[in-house]
Amino acid sequence: MQKTIDPTPSRGRLSAPPVRRGQLAAKAAACARCQACPLYRNATQAVFGEGRAGAAVMLVGEQPGDAEDLAGRPFVGPAGLLLDAAIREAGLQRSDVYITNAVKHFNFEQRGKHRLHKKPGAGDVRACRPWLLDEITLVRPHVIVALGATAAASLFGPSVKLTRDRGHALPAAVTPIHDAAPGAVHLVTFHPAAVLRAPSSDRRAELRALLTGDLALAGRLAGKSRGPSPS
Repeated sequence: MQKTIDPTPSRGRLSAPPVRRGQLAAKAAACARCQACPLYRNATQAVFGEGRAGAAVMLVGEQPGDAEDLAGRPFVGPAGLLLDAAIREAGLQRSDVYITNAVKHFNFEQRGKHRLHKKPGAGDVRACRPWLLDEITLVRPHVIVALGATAAASLFGPSVKLTRDRGHALPAAVTPIHDAAPGAVHLVTFHPAAVLRAPSSDRRAELRALLTGDLALAGRLAGKSRGPSPS
């Protein structure tokens, strides 16, 4: 089947490969019906990524939280507000970024009226991996950033360690998603929820600065940002 090419001018952004109109929307609709792991049974809905094909930077978190599960959109809760602020502080525009998660359904424990975040299992991550690879293939970002250890393991494999490897581009040899986005630069940084959970205001400020610096690095590597340098 012949591809439909978007004729809209790039307006200065880095060129992106032609993409078929509606492919991401079609994948999101298919993901909404996914029953590949047990998480769909209790979650409100699948939460697919948000952004446009051709976005220069892709940010990948762990899984939707309570607010995201209810809204059907990624990163709309407290961690999302912090991430939005860090994106702006890094000198990026929201239109430059595609945001998604390694796992598409909310995994939680019910505590009275509250649903508490529960880390997804390895099987959940594996079950959602095809959706993530589809997103990478369709968006074709120039830079892919894993937010937190779960996303890093899903994207780059178990050899990548957050505290050791953040702040610089990962060697291509340790990134098994190469076929989905040939030539993309791969980074890892802190999840914004980890910033919010830091035990002191000083530590929160430190982690926020590191997150913002890493996003600025992603922007510079994609030709999009003149934000602060990473620490």
